[in-house]
Amino acid sequence: MATTPRPTLLKLPEVLAELGMSRAAFYRMRARGHAPRLIKLPNGQLRCRRTDLDAWWKSNEIPHAA
Repeated sequence: MATTPRPTLLKLPEVLAELGMSRAAFYRMRARGHAPRLIKLPNGQLRCRRTDLDAWWKSNEIPHAA
């Protein structure tokens, strides 16, 4: 029986390292609705799907001017 692979879940420190920002700056961005989507686990920890973070990066790209 084949199982479908689970999406990669990143811990918040991993997301912060990739974004190159502090936790406080990330929470300010999140409060304004400009942060990548997060999942809150039953224990209160936050995770971010790799696909959601990649989509967020793509949505924030600036088009190349000709």
